[in-house]
Amino acid sequence: MAMLLSSSSINHDSVRNAAGEDLGEIKDLMIDTETGQVEYAVLSFGGFLGMGDKYFAVPFKSFNVDRENECMVLNVEKERLKDAPGFDKDHWPNFADAAFRSSVDSYYV
Repeated sequence: MAMLLSSSSINHDSVRNAAGEDLGEIKDLMIDTETGQVEYAVLSFGGFLGMGDKYFAVPFKSFNVDRENECMVLNVEKERLKDAPGFDKDHWPNFADAAFRSSVDSYYV
């Protein structure tokens, strides 16, 4: 049975890893307009009170939903996430760029 969630119920959800460490929160979802599929979640990580946050595009299929704790789970160590390809919240990458998508997708395999 498919589970459907509204985008507003996912935006601003906290993200944890399997060890229970806080990895940040979902800031946005990137949807393929041709297929209607959610391709990436934009994760905000680091910083303090929104200052100095780094954003990451993470393939949406890399997340699991923790219904009990009402959060998303990303099975990646906190240290590995710090080294992931990211971007500044004021300078978003071109999500249509195949090279960008390939580098992001391969990082989370």
